[in-house]
Amino acid sequence: MMRALILGGIADASLLAAEIARAGIDAVYSYGGRTRAPADQPLPTRIGGFGGVSGLADYVRREGITHVIDATHPFAAEMSRNAVEACSETGTPLIALERAPWTEASGDNWIEVGDVNAAVAALPEAPARVFLAIGRQHIAPFAARRQHAYTLRFVDPPEVPLPFAADVIVSRGPFTLEGELEMMRTQGITWIVARNSGGDGARAKIDAARMLGLPVIMISRPRLPERLRVESVTEVMQWLGHRTCLGA
Repeated sequence: MMRALILGGIADASLLAAEIARAGIDAVYSYGGRTRAPADQPLPTRIGGFGGVSGLADYVRREGITHVIDATHPFAAEMSRNAVEACSETGTPLIALERAPWTEASGDNWIEVGDVNAAVAALPEAPARVFLAIGRQHIAPFAARRQHAYTLRFVDPPEVPLPFAADVIVSRGPFTLEGELEMMRTQGITWIVARNSGGDGARAKIDAARMLGLPVIMISRPRLPERLRVESVTEVMQWLGHRTCLGA
């Protein structure tokens, strides 16, 4: 009997959960636990980490998981690496549902960097108004550049003091181009720092930056081990041996 484990984190993971539920596949949806009010899913849900590679491998064995789908955020590198190792250890088939990264288009002004520390170094010396679109776990290094006025956007309000003064916007995507243009104009944004997450839900800020002629410090995705990778829910369902009826 098939029993799938979805390691969630991107919007397409919810679409996948709906398709799996419609197909009548036994499955569990796992949240990492960083969002305090995660979206409801049509599948049994667990929240929290597994305890590294060994914990994930134990879970796979204990729960009779036959297939693992890594639909985590492209920058959730530790979880993705753990999934590769745990599935190798247990002999469990693994597939990654990973949206394609954004590519620089005509009119974009990108400064591509390898990590958050490089993004801090790429900021100008002169004071700027910077939109940090990188998630709360990665903002601490920017405290070294306190001459800038930062705007942050989180799904949940901060529970602990931030490492520097900043304007905080609490909002959940997807975001529209019109909304991003208004936000950037209202906040007087002059620089943007973003991770190359890809997909449509977070792309509007990149399009807005192009329209406003703003420089974007773009953090490249981390390198991950080789694994089977697809970009659509349909391909995952085919891998599971089922056909999809998206939009039905």
